[in-house]
Amino acid sequence: MTKEFIALDWGTTSFRAYHVGADGTVLRDISDANGILAVKDGKFEEALEAQIGSWDTATPVLAAGMITSRQGWIERPYVDCPAGATDLAKALHRHTTRGGRAIHFATGLHLKSATLGHDVMRSEEVQVFGSLGQGVTHFITPGTHSKWIDVEGERIVRFATYVTGETFSVLRNHSILGRLMTSDDVHEEAFDQGVRKSQADPAGLLHSLFSARSLGLFNDIGPEALSSYLSGIVIGSEVAHALQSRSKDAGYMILASPKIGGRYAKALEVAGVAARYGDPLAIVHGLRKIGIAAGVI
Repeated sequence: MTKEFIALDWGTTSFRAYHVGADGTVLRDISDANGILAVKDGKFEEALEAQIGSWDTATPVLAAGMITSRQGWIERPYVDCPAGATDLAKALHRHTTRGGRAIHFATGLHLKSATLGHDVMRSEEVQVFGSLGQGVTHFITPGTHSKWIDVEGERIVRFATYVTGETFSVLRNHSILGRLMTSDDVHEEAFDQGVRKSQADPAGLLHSLFSARSLGLFNDIGPEALSSYLSGIVIGSEVAHALQSRSKDAGYMILASPKIGGRYAKALEVAGVAARYGDPLAIVHGLRKIGIAAGVI
């Protein structure tokens, strides 16, 4: 019989904690913008207790995310792909805090990539493990560095990282392309136009990007819509590239809320691909699966 536990999703810019009952139901949760980069002088235990100090220290903690990265609390080596939840369970690292709280750190995955040399991720794999069994073979995790993750059975066999969110932010805020943009409100028509532009010329991203300026200079796209157009170009380029090696008829799941993943869903729709959203608590389900496999809970 499983036990209740605390699930931690501790990333670069955000912190989430979930008190989970023995049956997998979330009993309470905490969300905060203080990710690992906000923790000063390596005081991770103090930062954790400031959030969940009132929660029973006897309850085991399972943690995933950038908390096990080089900038995190305890760096843990990656597990090589292909890998499943049982492989992460074998690699769990137990740490007992000065206050007596037992934390089991789940590491990330490494792929020997034919295109990048190496590819890595932390926490997205746990979301995937919490989302298996729904007839989906391809998972997408939008973000600063988005991932396309492919599974076979219960194992992740390959994945690919795209620096799409970061690229958009740099171009929008720190390049001449952003100078004509007056709003970041969503303009669906302009976004779709950007997606179609990228999909018509998948290899020409660096060329297509300049249209975010030239079309603005000649008022073909209004300044209030140029940001959406730029977003369409970079996301459309990612989708076009990712689909070159994947079947459009396969099952796709976006592991993000519609607010965050909506533009990906739209870009996939333009590309002729149907996708559905995953469970917002996928990382909790994944940590529970890993904890059970490890005998921790």
